[in-house]
Amino acid sequence: MELRKHPLMSYRGRPNWPPRWVWLGGKQNERPTGEVGVLKQVSRYSLLTSDGLSLVIEYNDSAYMGLLLFDNFAFSRRIHELLKTLRDRPISAIGDLDISDEP
Repeated sequence: MELRKHPLMSYRGRPNWPPRWVWLGGKQNERPTGEVGVLKQVSRYSLLTSDGLSLVIEYNDSAYMGLLLFDNFAFSRRIHELLKTLRDRPISAIGDLDISDEP
């Protein structure tokens, strides 16, 4: 199953992929949407009721950040480990990845 379609890629019943992108700086804010740019950084954080990842992408000479919130803590950690290996890959290619239901 593609990462973008996996049922655990969600928060409170809503799909979390692709995240909304917020401009961090660079040439100009193009307000990108969807599966754009190249993954540059991924990091974890935890909230009381959910687990999350922050992604930083590069798109047209600018940096953007997106947040992925998850209800499933174990799945969030699994996606974090996967994304750490995919730096410098296009976000669209990451969404295409076939991820199994196996841990």
